[in-house]
Amino acid sequence: MNAKHPTVPPSALADTVLDRLVALYPTAADPERAVQVQAYLKGVAPFLGIMSPERRALSRRVLEGTGRPDEADCTAIALRCWELPEREYHYFAVDYLRRHVRRSSSGFLPVARHLITTVSWWDTVDALASHVVGGLVVADPKLRADMDAWIEDDDLWVARTALLHQLRYKSATDTDRLFAYCLRRADHPDFFLRKAIGWCLREYAKTDAEAVRSFVAAHRDRLAPLSVREALKNVGAEES
Repeated sequence: MNAKHPTVPPSALADTVLDRLVALYPTAADPERAVQVQAYLKGVAPFLGIMSPERRALSRRVLEGTGRPDEADCTAIALRCWELPEREYHYFAVDYLRRHVRRSSSGFLPVARHLITTVSWWDTVDALASHVVGGLVVADPKLRADMDAWIEDDDLWVARTALLHQLRYKSATDTDRLFAYCLRRADHPDFFLRKAIGWCLREYAKTDAEAVRSFVAAHRDRLAPLSVREALKNVGAEES
C-alpha cells in the first residue's frame, strides 16, 4: 500500500526552477518525436519530444545562478516536477536528485518512494534506485531495514528498487542482502523483477565474478532462466 502523498514544502528555489523549466522546455518540443518516444515507453506518460543532449543543455540554463539546495528544495522540486504530465520534467527531477542526493537525509526516503510508485516505469525507477535510494542507504545504514521491507513489497517497482539500490556499491556491496533479495523474489513471474535480479548479479560480478557464478550454480533451480542469462552474461558459468 502506498504511503501518504508527501507534502510539497515551500521553496523559493523551487519557484525559480519551476518557472524557468516550464518556460524553457516547451521551446524545444518536437511533437513527432514525442509520439515515437511515448510509444517506445509503452505510453507511461506524454512527452515533449526533447532529445537528451538538448534537454540537458536546457537544464543547465534552468539552473544557471541557482544556489545549492537543501532537502526541502529537493523535495519541492521533485514533487512539483512529478505533478507535471510530460516525462521530461520527471527526468529533470531525477537528474537534479542524483546531483544533490548528499543534500538529503534519510527523511527523504518517503519522497523517493512516492516518485518510484507514481507514473512508474524503468526509465525513472532505475535511476532513482541506484543513484538516489542507494545514496541515501550509504549515508544512513539504518535504511537497510527499509530495503528489507521493500523487497517484500507488493509493488514490483518498490521491490525492484530494493534489488537495484546496491547497483553502484562494488566492493561495498552487502552480499548477504544481495543474494537473499535475489532468492526472495526469484519466483516472481514479472519480467522486470527477473531482469533486475540478473542485472544486480551481473553488476556485482564485475567485483566478484566467482561469488556470482557460485551463487547461480547453487540456486539455478530457483532462478528464472532470464535471471541466470543476465547474471552470467559477462562471466560465464561455474566450471565443473
